[in-house]
Amino acid sequence: MKQTSNIAIIASTDRALVLAGTIRQSLSDVAIFSTRKDIPAGVISIDTIGSFLQENFNQYNAFLFIGALGICVRSIAPYIKDKNTDPAILNMDDHGYFVQPVLSGHTGGANTLARQVAHILGAQAVITTSSDLQDIWALDTLGKQYAWKTAATAPLNTVISLFVNNHPTALLLDVKAEGTTWLEKTKPDFVTVFYNINDIPLEQFDLLIAVTFRKYTVAIPVLHYHPAALHIGMGCSRDIESDLLEVSVLEQLQQQGLAAEAVKSIASIDIKHDEKAFIALADKWQIPFYTYTAAALNECEVPNPSPVVKDKLDVYSVSEASAYLSSGNDGWLVEKQKITVSSGKKHTIAVALDAALERRAQVAIVGAGPGDPALVAVRGKELLERADLILYAGSLVPEELTHYAKEGAVVRNSASMTLEEQISLMEEHYAKGHLIVRLQSGDPSIYGAIQEQMTIFDEKGMDYFIVPGISSFQAAAAVLKSEFTIPEVVQTIILTRGEGNTPLPEHEKLQEMARHRATMCIFLSATIAKNVQAQLLEHYPPETPVAVLYRVTWKDERVFTGQLQELAAIIRSNKLTRTALIIVGAAIGARKNRSHLYNPEWKHIFRNQKTKSGNLKINK
Repeated sequence: MKQTSNIAIIASTDRALVLAGTIRQSLSDVAIFSTRKDIPAGVISIDTIGSFLQENFNQYNAFLFIGALGICVRSIAPYIKDKNTDPAILNMDDHGYFVQPVLSGHTGGANTLARQVAHILGAQAVITTSSDLQDIWALDTLGKQYAWKTAATAPLNTVISLFVNNHPTALLLDVKAEGTTWLEKTKPDFVTVFYNINDIPLEQFDLLIAVTFRKYTVAIPVLHYHPAALHIGMGCSRDIESDLLEVSVLEQLQQQGLAAEAVKSIASIDIKHDEKAFIALADKWQIPFYTYTAAALNECEVPNPSPVVKDKLDVYSVSEASAYLSSGNDGWLVEKQKITVSSGKKHTIAVALDAALERRAQVAIVGAGPGDPALVAVRGKELLERADLILYAGSLVPEELTHYAKEGAVVRNSASMTLEEQISLMEEHYAKGHLIVRLQSGDPSIYGAIQEQMTIFDEKGMDYFIVPGISSFQAAAAVLKSEFTIPEVVQTIILTRGEGNTPLPEHEKLQEMARHRATMCIFLSATIAKNVQAQLLEHYPPETPVAVLYRVTWKDERVFTGQLQELAAIIRSNKLTRTALIIVGAAIGARKNRSHLYNPEWKHIFRNQKTKSGNLKINK
């Protein structure tokens, strides 16, 4: 999409000049032109709109006409050629009520600029592009948005027509990237997502959109978006002909069903750094040409090592190893092929997929938050919506969180499963390339029992990552309407538990932690409340505020407050045994102390001027 800068505003009335000046204050690189005789400073005088456009129609990215729409249309008519090259054209009335894109709404950015101008003036952007009005993907600019090359098996207008008329559309995602994640999240109702071409019942769809490194020929129109994804490794006879090499590479890609538009790099051994055919192909395709030392290539384990190549170049592999190094992937879409071109010269070729784009299985350890489904992180919610398998501890995580699961996802409560049974189920889905969500209560880093799981994932080579969550101690602070760090009272929060069946390290005994009189958040200790109370009373005063929160933020949440000397009685009388969090400290409910941060007498880098009587001095 063209940038919405280098904008020419053509203002034909006094009101139009005022509006143009306001727009120029908010947008960069704006020039104002007018045919009026008395014009303010900064406005450029032109004889006629027609003569100005004749000389400058292709010199600006966008033209904004302020005046009658008819003048705009008649003025631009002689110069319109193609939506892919025409500048963005907009028209606005000189009262500033309506801003309307006239040409190049998507490709030229007129729709975006119209919204910008409307926001500046409080006007109404009049957008007539169907995809914008439906809030669906703009297929003609989607590729540019993510630097994907676009190719269609039918005229693009036919493809767009099918899409904006909401025909059943299959979306095939052969790669995983920022753009594909966005497509999954924003797909219209008439679009169904697939990850394997063989899973698509093509007879049920009128259009296939594929984000892919492959080429598909099927009975329905296909719109291909090709990310830069393929790394080609090659060796060759010295001075192989450039044109013959290119033809051979294209033939190999076509035979393998791979898209030349998706090639990201060419690579070889460093003694080929000056090979003219490699350099010419890289220049023509506008991709980098990498070379690697023999030592680097020999570090790679390849499926087809060659003793012959080792004798000649002191390496076991050129094509496969260089594709391995440039892609970062230890697998190959095309293993080494030996080809002889028509001149009799030879070359080898191997192709690997960029590891960063490979759609492979993953395990996401997701913090479920304290209980309320609305408090799960946005990224956690998105993963739950996309997951193929969700494992959650039903005793600690509300079942409502699994309602985010997509149709067809496997959802299992792990409360009755052993670790071995959980891992076995995850392995089964991992082998299929699925996304697995292990839903942990609160934040996984706090009593999450994830260390043993991650150890097994590491041993088995399973890819995993962690999404943090809101801990129950943070939810407790919100429910209690308390700040757990109060100036000059308490500045430390201790997260710990009492000593039950699992012993505590000697230097972390509860009574030792109590010496600090910090705000103490005590997990997993309701059943030993009497011992907890006794240990805390060794250092906290008996009247220290205490709160006990049962299943905080759940639908059946209960909150009890009192003094530390009442802690055991509170837990006993309310029959609390599990999922109860104990908070102890002077910060509970405290309101009196004031922070220096917003004190008018306190200097800091964002407000360095002392003031008196609470009046703030504003530097202008």
